[in-house]
Amino acid sequence: MSDSLNVTVIGAGTMGNGIAQTFAAHGHAVTLVDVGSAVLERGMKAIRGSLDRFVKKGTLQAAEADAIYARVKPSGDLASAVRGADLVVEAVFEKEEVKKEVFRQLDAHAPAGCILATNTSSISITAIATATKLPESVIGMHFMNPVPLMKLVEIIRGEKTSDATVARTKALAEGIGKTVGVAQDYAGFIVNRVLMPMINEACFCLHEGVATREDIDVIMKLGMNHPMGPLQLADFIGLDVCLNILDYMHQQFGDPKFRAAPNLRRMVASGKLGRKSGEGFYKYQA
Repeated sequence: MSDSLNVTVIGAGTMGNGIAQTFAAHGHAVTLVDVGSAVLERGMKAIRGSLDRFVKKGTLQAAEADAIYARVKPSGDLASAVRGADLVVEAVFEKEEVKKEVFRQLDAHAPAGCILATNTSSISITAIATATKLPESVIGMHFMNPVPLMKLVEIIRGEKTSDATVARTKALAEGIGKTVGVAQDYAGFIVNRVLMPMINEACFCLHEGVATREDIDVIMKLGMNHPMGPLQLADFIGLDVCLNILDYMHQQFGDPKFRAAPNLRRMVASGKLGRKSGEGFYKYQA
């Protein structure tokens, strides 16, 4: 899609600011919304920093970076931010009730015909859509981190998502340079239904003393041709995020294969969340 659209992104954290940057980089006008002014400020700084890195690498001209940044407008007012939106992408905390509250507000303020997308990585699209009167417009649009670099968007259709919404969302994702895979609405979809048990089993291997963290990671990285090992990847995603997803799938499916490893649960309880906290399976400098 070459025409510029009005895109609203709800949530200015890592995923939200990456989504905002990516749409802006393809010519769309973006409003980045967050209720926390400090989070919003950090989100805008993250976009500026990301663009500056592209300039430093020589893959983007400085003037282009400035134009992309100028297309992203921060806002603390969700109601006004979504009134003229063609697409809304929700990227708030991975909790069903938090997301439903956002969608209740979108139902009240978003215009007719607006696509209401959620960046959830595991939660039922059908359940989220119950917070609106237009479930046919609600769809999963699961971006990968870091959004400006990762090619995949996992699109998930809820029980009542219309074919037209799926087609429009697929075209939008492809229009910003993404490759699309479509999944049905089952907990974890494809990405996390396959990925999280692998990460969890790596946690169990460490917990049971099968190998060191370094050996687990190097064996999986080189043996499976993955860009990083599962424990390093868990740190990158956030151990709390991994735990939330595993707990959600365990609750939804009732299958013990999704039972979180004890060391993963203990680390999250102690505040060791991975890169974002400075320590997870590995330690990180600020």
